[in-house]
Amino acid sequence: MKHHAFGRMPFTVTNVGFGAWQIGGSWGDVSEADGRAALNAALDAGMTFIDTADVYGDGRSEKIIADVLKTRGGERPMVATKAGRRLNPHVAEGYTKANLEGFIDRSLANLAVDSLDLVQLHCPPREVLYQPEVFEGLNALQKAGKIKGYGVSVEKVEDGLKAIEYPGVVSIQIIYNIFRQRPDHLFFQEARRRNVAIIARVPLASGLLSGKITRDTHFASDDHRNFNRNGEAFDVGETFAGVPFEVGLQAVEEVRKLVPEGTTMAAFALRWILMSDAVTVVIPGARNAEQARANAAAADLAPLSADVMAATREIYERLIAPHVHQRW
Repeated sequence: MKHHAFGRMPFTVTNVGFGAWQIGGSWGDVSEADGRAALNAALDAGMTFIDTADVYGDGRSEKIIADVLKTRGGERPMVATKAGRRLNPHVAEGYTKANLEGFIDRSLANLAVDSLDLVQLHCPPREVLYQPEVFEGLNALQKAGKIKGYGVSVEKVEDGLKAIEYPGVVSIQIIYNIFRQRPDHLFFQEARRRNVAIIARVPLASGLLSGKITRDTHFASDDHRNFNRNGEAFDVGETFAGVPFEVGLQAVEEVRKLVPEGTTMAAFALRWILMSDAVTVVIPGARNAEQARANAAAADLAPLSADVMAATREIYERLIAPHVHQRW
């Protein structure tokens, strides 16, 4: 894995990190033992960036991270969490300094730290991005030492562009993968210009780009790939990257033809993301230690050729773009 400066913050992180949504919940049956094993394997492989959120398993993910790091003797990778989704209803009016401070205090306790490395607004309603007082509140919390920095996790490219107008925003987390290529057209150039760190999430399109999902794959009732297939619980773009399931399966078979012999499709998909020099870190999840080790190894694959990159672009434009390009 390569190491990158995390934007304007005094952190250096590996270009592959650990996405901790799966060890918190909403991915079916992932046991705590498997979650701990996955995180330990990621750290053993050298990963130095962990992404979580206060709502992943209602704090379970944060607590597992804290306990694993304590057990390892105080090892300190950069840990990014998120805040805002505990609001019910999840509305812009709830993004007050008092509410955010309460969420941050809870994460400080869950993660057993005195200051959060990075807190990200968790896909807030668009109106929040037009409320400078929200960011003034975050500035105050940073000045008070409760957070070292803050960023925004966004659904849409346009939301990312708006968020980085605030000078205190040091990072943007956005969906970017073979099936979601629009950020590279409109957003990455401006983020680079402002030295904003980019966290690429949903890199495997909720497992579609692992190449292991078929029409017959069963998803448990508590797996978002079941209960959020049509956006019933949260933005549908978070599930299969917003790609209709049957369309995604068709596109996967086209992508499969491009994967070199001896390479998994998941590793290929991660390497595709790392071809962009705008991406600071990609955060695949892992259900077990084997997946975590495979994610780390993907960074060491040879660069993809121009012909292969062009072929993935053609598949995207022909099959995927009509369904997602102007939505996110």
